Amino acid sequence: MRSFKSLVYPYIVWISIFIVIPMFLILLYAFTSPGNVVTTINFTFDNFYKFFNPDFIRVLGRSFVLAVTTTFFCVLIGYPVAYSISKLKPRWQGLFIILVTAPQWINMLIRTYAWIGILNDNGLLNQFLGFFKIGPIYIMNTNVAVLIGMVYNFLPFMILPIHTILSKMDTSLIEASYDLGADRFQTFKEVVMPLSIPGVLAGITMVFLPSVSTFFIPKLLGGGKSLLIGNLIEEKFITSGDWNFGSAISLILAVLVLISIYLTRKIDKDKDGNRLGGMM
Repeated sequence: MRSFKSLVYPYIVWISIFIVIPMFLILLYAFTSPGNVVTTINFTFDNFYKFFNPDFIRVLGRSFVLAVTTTFFCVLIGYPVAYSISKLKPRWQGLFIILVTAPQWINMLIRTYAWIGILNDNGLLNQFLGFFKIGPIYIMNTNVAVLIGMVYNFLPFMILPIHTILSKMDTSLIEASYDLGADRFQTFKEVVMPLSIPGVLAGITMVFLPSVSTFFIPKLLGGGKSLLIGNLIEEKFITSGDWNFGSAISLILAVLVLISIYLTRKIDKDKDGNRLGGMM
């Protein structure tokens, strides 16, 4: 038993170094004024007051709008893909899931760079459209390019949880729906869709969280023209060296994300209650 307990210690050290200590430093810098925190600690809320001005609020709003839009398109594309895969035989499901996840084996930065060659003015997209005497269209360095890059990178995080729920669904419920006279659309609306909501909500969480905080996709595909909250945090830490303000922004973002997760879980619990009530 002691030998098994000793295996926990490296995990505790890892968590302490890479999670606990960084979180403590973020909290410390967020609530202190610029200076040497080792010798002098001056607690203040100025870093938070500084954030609440129209310019920074617009950056936050723009980030949430883009994250919500990315999540919406991931649901719109991911659900039909996950549903189609779940209808295949098990061996084919495994093959298509590998195809969905295969791009994730490549570093996200490299995957995003690849889209530059597709979307730029002389890229593959405009070359393809040129064969049909269409275009060129100028997408690079716009919010559309950022949206495409974010949907592409985060789409698998939507497909996988939805597919997991759909593939484990009790087929007898669907058969019972048909036996009661429901057509395919009614069965999907009344049986499949409600039972797959937990997978959809899990996918929404997994897509929304990285979407709202990403910083290199807007920089590479958007040309840095639209400042997002992730870019603002990076600028404060790396360029300006204002760790106090950067930590305060990070903390505000973390609180908003936690609120979003709480609301998502609350919706999931309410849906569970409605499903149970409907079955009874």
